[in-house]
Amino acid sequence: MNKAPARGSWRIVDRLAPAWLVVQFLGTAVLVVAMVTAREDTLWIWGVYAASLLCWTLFMVLHPVRPEAASSMLALSALLPALVVGFSDDSTAVIMLGVLLGRFTAMITSSARMLTVVTCACLVAIWISCALAGQPLTDVLGYTMLALVLTLFGLNRRQYEGRAKQAEQLLAQNQLIQQEQARAAALGERSRIAREMHDVLAHSLGALSVQLKVATALIEKGDAAGALTRVRRSNRLADEGLIEARNAVAALRGDVPSLPEALKSLTVQHRSNHPSEVHMDILGELRPISPAATVSLVQTAREALTNAAKHAPGETVGVTVEYRADALRLTVENATPTSSLPDPDHAPGYGLTGMRERLALVGGSLVANRLDGDTRWAVTAEVPE
Repeated sequence: MNKAPARGSWRIVDRLAPAWLVVQFLGTAVLVVAMVTAREDTLWIWGVYAASLLCWTLFMVLHPVRPEAASSMLALSALLPALVVGFSDDSTAVIMLGVLLGRFTAMITSSARMLTVVTCACLVAIWISCALAGQPLTDVLGYTMLALVLTLFGLNRRQYEGRAKQAEQLLAQNQLIQQEQARAAALGERSRIAREMHDVLAHSLGALSVQLKVATALIEKGDAAGALTRVRRSNRLADEGLIEARNAVAALRGDVPSLPEALKSLTVQHRSNHPSEVHMDILGELRPISPAATVSLVQTAREALTNAAKHAPGETVGVTVEYRADALRLTVENATPTSSLPDPDHAPGYGLTGMRERLALVGGSLVANRLDGDTRWAVTAEVPE
């Protein structure tokens, strides 16, 4: 993650490179024109101009590779013409000072302390040179104001480039965060696939293995009828396991039907296989829910209907789906004799323990209890959706 800001910084350089080259070209052009058109008779002043231009050239060469050294060269380049402002015969020194000081204050690689020191040093150099040369106070104040105005322009440019750099670094950090989020989502999806497949295969194959082992033991004892019953139960387990595996794959692919459609199909299938009525009610405003939650609730409803058919055959079963503001509640309720209790671990299905485990995978919960003086049995599943 430490490389992201560096990449963002290089992107800033890449984006601002054309503008930087234009500024450098214009600055060089102004400096050269100012020196060519200078009307100066003093040789040492020409030496100061040449030294300043040499420092500017070194600044352009060092800036891409050594920003700190380049800043020092630019600061020296601005300070040199400030030393001869009061002695020059024309405005060449002032022009050079304005260009160089404005460029220096616009650099984002220079610290605020260095900017303050160099600006104050240039102003002090202007005052000293003007005082030594006997320049009037109005000229001194004019040179000072000009230097300050150009400094403000440079600081404005520096602020713009600083904001652009911060925005670019923020963008790079956001991209890193998005990459980490995508990676976490991929890992979460893999974990969900592993849980779904383990949930289906572990239960189906485990129960099937138990039934076949029991059937083998009964055959060895000569109990053909008992063995046949276990084999038939194994066939039912294999069929149910195949259906559950298909539902799990459908959930992973995201092409699971809506919860009302799936429950309607389930109730129709239950009516065709059992001599009992099933009524389904939907309360609240329908809304889409996740495939994993849909599969979990449908499996819970299937297991609850299987329990009702086994422990209360012929009794009417009510299936209610309630769309709440922050959750989805499924209730399967049926009348049952008080002497009969559902076996939570009967072989044909998941049992209450299996239903709770499946619902827990999607953050849901399960409550199974008797109602109305132990005359009714209700299974209630709730999933936050």
